Formats: sequence, structure tokens, C-alpha cells
Amino acid sequence: MLRAVSGRRPLRRRLSVVAGFARRCGRLALVALALPILVVLALRWLDPPTSAFILARQWQHLRTGQPAAVGSSWVDLERISPHLAVAVIAAEDQRFPDHHGFDFHAIGRALEYNASNRTVRGASTISQQTAKNLFLWSGRSYLRKGLEAGLTVLLETLWPKHRILEVYLNLAEFGDGVFGARAAAERIFHTSPDRLSRQQAALLASVLPDPGRLDAGHPSAHVRQKARWVRAQMEQLGGARLLDRL
Repeated sequence: MLRAVSGRRPLRRRLSVVAGFARRCGRLALVALALPILVVLALRWLDPPTSAFILARQWQHLRTGQPAAVGSSWVDLERISPHLAVAVIAAEDQRFPDHHGFDFHAIGRALEYNASNRTVRGASTISQQTAKNLFLWSGRSYLRKGLEAGLTVLLETLWPKHRILEVYLNLAEFGDGVFGARAAAERIFHTSPDRLSRQQAALLASVLPDPGRLDAGHPSAHVRQKARWVRAQMEQLGGARLLDRL
């Protein structure tokens, strides 16, 4: 009888150790889940001073000896020209007011295009780009896309649309190392972000696919043609009235 009791004690101790380890893992999992939710929720009201993408570009410029990337001071959406807000929607994500983070129509078209072409066409929404620019790194790994999808759901759940657009306009790269509406307006067009014209806004939106190579200040024929298309789309979407839907 004594032997049976003593034999059960080591088993109980092992089970206790396993249970304690499971509890600690559970707490860590809860923290891992709660932390991004709390950070995203806080940034609904707190303006991010920088982003993961800006920091990465600054490090890249530092390593290569290029001039430092320029991240401008924050500017509220109300102090950004509505032309720029509408232009980026027209150029990047025309269903932005209506979708919940993912444009499945655009994803389907991109998959069809990519299946028969050597070049790759993306279908990222403004919400997805905001999540990526703010928190993640560039690249095409499944891990990054998975994290991007989860963060996009959080942004769409915890932020209103106008906040997503406001953060995007303050983080987007509009020129080589030029981030945000204020820096773009001041450095490229020598004006303030609230005074950007329709044409200037269309030019800035036109370089978003490749701001390191395309130049809104000295636009190529391709950029000018894209800007004409963007302006036409802005009119079709209703101009500044589109922002009333956010």
C-alpha cells in the first residue's frame, strides 16, 4: 500500500509541472493576442510618430549613404487637401468606403492577371497597406501576408474609415524617402498639404506604386498619363463628396 501511494506522487508532480507549463503558455498566448489589440486600439487616438516601413527605409538609406528618409510631422485629415484624399482612393482602392479591409473583386482580377503575365499585380487595399506600413516589413512571404491580414481585420474593426485614411496619408511614401502628406507637399511642390491642387494630388497618387523610381515633381510621360487617369477617376467617384461616405 505504501509503495502504491509513493508511486502516485511522482506522477502527480509531473502532472502538476505539465499543468503549470500549460498555464504559463496560456498566459503568454493571451498576452500575444491582447498586445496587438491594445496597440491598435490606442493608435485610434494616438498619432504614430513613425512606422516600421519608415524605420526600414531610414536604415536602408543609412547603410547605402543616401540622404536620410524624410518623415514629416503629423497633419490631421482635416488639414490635408481633400484632393489628395480622393486621389489616393481613386488610384489605390476605389472600393475603400465600402469594403471591410479586403477587395475580393480586385483580388480575383489580380489572380487572373498574374496567372497569364510575368509581371505581378497586387490587390492590396488602403487598409492592408496601412497595416503593412505601420507594423510590418516589405516582402511577399506567407508569414507577412498572414500578419497583414490579421492586422487589417483589427484596423477595420477598431478604427473608423477616416482614421485609416488619415494614418495612410501620413505614412505613405510619395517620393524616394519622402513620407507623409506634409513632407510631400513641402518638398515636392513647396506648398502646404491643405493647398495641394487637384493636379498635384493626382501626380502624388500616381507615383505610389513605385515612389523610389517615379517622380511627382518631375513627372515622366507615364506619370502624367496616370495622373490624367486618376483625375478622371476622381471626378467619376464624385470628388470631395466621396469623403462624406467615410
